[in-house]
Amino acid sequence: ASGGYPGRYETGHLIEGLGDLDADVTAFHAGTVEASDTTGPAPGVLTDGGRVLAISASGDTLVEARARAYANVDRIKFKDSFFRRDIAALA
Repeated sequence: ASGGYPGRYETGHLIEGLGDLDADVTAFHAGTVEASDTTGPAPGVLTDGGRVLAISASGDTLVEARARAYANVDRIKFKDSFFRRDIAALA
């Protein structure tokens, strides 16, 4: 999510690391926009909302799938980003 969400937050921050995700991990885009020119910070995918991405992974067990998802979340970086670490912790 964007820093400040669910309140005020900035948009237009370059999202790094999407190309570093494991091949079988899915990044669901919500608050993103593709910058097809150099008018922004750089060509690529930029933040464009509060809830920016959701990362989904599978595994032989829920514990393994959760660990793989968070390992891939750690590869994604953008200014003022934050994410929850408790998803599926009690499942």
